[in-house]
Amino acid sequence: MASAMDEKILTEVGTNEWQVVVFLLGNQFFAINVDKTREILRWPGARDVPQAHHAMRGITTIRGEVIPLIDLRSYLDITPSVELENSKLIVAEFNKMKLGFVVDAVDRIYRINSDELDASLTGTFLGENALYVIKRDGRNILLLDYERIVQVVNPGLADQFKLEPNLSSDVMNMLGDSDSYKILVAEDSPLIRKLIQDALVSGGFHNFEMVGHGKAAWDRLVEDGDEFDILLTDIEMPKMDGLTLTRRVKEDERLSRIPVIVFSSVMAEDIKRKAQSIGADAQITKPEMHRLLETVVELLMHTPKAERQQAS
Repeated sequence: MASAMDEKILTEVGTNEWQVVVFLLGNQFFAINVDKTREILRWPGARDVPQAHHAMRGITTIRGEVIPLIDLRSYLDITPSVELENSKLIVAEFNKMKLGFVVDAVDRIYRINSDELDASLTGTFLGENALYVIKRDGRNILLLDYERIVQVVNPGLADQFKLEPNLSSDVMNMLGDSDSYKILVAEDSPLIRKLIQDALVSGGFHNFEMVGHGKAAWDRLVEDGDEFDILLTDIEMPKMDGLTLTRRVKEDERLSRIPVIVFSSVMAEDIKRKAQSIGADAQITKPEMHRLLETVVELLMHTPKAERQQAS
């Protein structure tokens, strides 16, 4: 499989379908979103990195780029089923970085529906590294929280998600009472939810609600008695993905006025075009937290509520 992109199955925008690359670690199947995957290679060899995490296999050069290599088998404490020289490398790109995941073998690409992501064991029996189980062809395939894994292996990356303290005064000067705005956040990763929460609080926002998937966000949006002023959504989520959620919001006469920010670790040009085609008001790549907060403020400033506050 020279390039996952060569075999990518195209789906229509907002249909709740996406694709995953299935691979093996030991005798267990795992998956990664095709949109995070750039290519799949034979083991390229590596140079050691001193004082690195035990799962850091080293660095290598691919097409002139130096990329770090994370051995998922070491990270998850799984005994490899092949020698290192026979391993495969999944070259991935997300959160504006490129890196390689070392695995035993690559199986195939599946087209899946967000409804197939089972999160019932997340955080309990599956631990913190696995988000979902995908049941397909008699297999239990684990979808990992790759953003969390990368931050554990390289803790310095977490600093990119942090904002300067005391930003709330700047926000209040532009918006007035920031707590009068109600924000809805749809994000499946517990780690990213916490980082978004910290960013919103840094900006003086405390009136926000966080849900773990698009279906929960949609249910809150259509529920009587509550009105949200802005929606922040990830793309890759169970039950209903972020593009489907965005499309539904923009097609609903009651909700279409709500600004939608798509905030995803994967924001390739084709994903940006998809988000724009269904009416997303902004698309931001994780971990651009400062830009996320700036965009929240900018979009809220053009809402009727902000105009009323500015006039009073």
